[in-house]
This record gives sequence, structure tokens and C-alpha cells, in this order.
Amino acid sequence: MSGKNYKVELEDIMDNLREKREEMVNDQLVRRGLRDFNVLRAMRETPRHIFAGPSNADRAYADMALDIGMHQTISQPYMVAVMTELLEPSKSDKVLEIGTGSGYQSAVLSEMVLRVCTVERVESLAVEARRKFAGLGYKNIEVKIADGTLGWPEEAPFDKIIITAAAPDIPAPLIEQLTPRGIIVAPVGDRYAQSLLKLVKNGDKIGKSYHVPCVFVPLIGKYGWDS
Repeated sequence: MSGKNYKVELEDIMDNLREKREEMVNDQLVRRGLRDFNVLRAMRETPRHIFAGPSNADRAYADMALDIGMHQTISQPYMVAVMTELLEPSKSDKVLEIGTGSGYQSAVLSEMVLRVCTVERVESLAVEARRKFAGLGYKNIEVKIADGTLGWPEEAPFDKIIITAAAPDIPAPLIEQLTPRGIIVAPVGDRYAQSLLKLVKNGDKIGKSYHVPCVFVPLIGKYGWDS
């Protein structure tokens, strides 16, 4: 194959992936009522197929969560978008993510905020996510290997915190590491069924509201579930 033909083939592949992302946004997000322009833009631009991995190449933009190994998943696109919209990200935000996993949620957030600090307890997943962030040119994401239920005290406080694993409740250390006007979004419930909880801190007062039902892998750690 000549260099010219290879270039044409590569451009066709990239065009196809852009079309798949556009279809994902229109069919899975907009039709379900998501309207935040910045969230939809980030979902259009973030290469989910890279984070889903080669074994999920044919399903990278499908309406489902996908196995990424180590008993972890890359969340359904709709769930990523809903959680991101509930978080109300802004360009000046420093965001803490608990549960890096594939790195996809971090990448989506990085398009909309100043900085993302993400914590992953599984070393191999953290290392792979770092590799992908570097390869794709993300410069505002930092990864720490640790018990995410303890947060990241050295980097606190955070404007927003997102937990991408099922928690019995929002860990107290995370509330403590939130700014006085901060927001936390997390799937809260038992190990088998949860609802998205949005916690809004207003000084010393805490407001809570429940949103979409969901099922996430369990949050393991001191303030989560036992492994």
C-alpha cells in the first residue's frame, strides 16, 4: 500500500469515528434530554474508543458500559454525560475524580475544567490511564494510586468531586475536601443498585438530591465497601 493510500484510509477511519461520536451524542444523549452545550461538545471530542481499548473496538460508542479488566468498566456514555452535567463543571474548577478506571471520565472533564486530579486504587489501570493521557496530549490531568475514599488531601480543596463507583454513602473525607460552594456527584445505594446523588455544599449546610437510577462497580476502601 502506498503512503498516499494509507493516508486516505486513515482519514476515512477518523471520519468514521467522528461520525460514530456524533451519532452517540445525538441518539444516546440529546434524545434523552441532555442539553448542556459544553458537555455535548466534550463528548463529541473525546475519543472513547481509545479509552475503551482494542478488545472493545466494535462497541466503543455503543449504549452500554464495557469491561476494561480488573473487574472494572468504562461507563455507559449516557451515564458519563449525566454525571458530568450534574457536576456543573466550569473552566476555573479543580475537580477530584475517585475511580480513574479507563480514564474516559477524566478526559471528558478535562475539556471543561482547569484541572482534574484522579485517584485509582488499581495500579495497572492508573498506569495505563497515565499512558493514554500522555499519548493524547492531556496536560491538566494528574493520577494518584491510592484509596480513593480518602480523597487527595494534599491537593484539597476541590470545587467539584465525582465518584465513579458505587458508594454506601459519600465518604466524609471527600465532603471535608470540598470547597464551601462545592458539588459532589456519586452513585449511592447498595452494592447492586444505586441512584446518582448530587450533594451541594453551602457553607456548613449540605443539600442532597437524587437523580438517575444506575448500577456501578463497588467503591472499595476505608469509607466504601470491603473488597
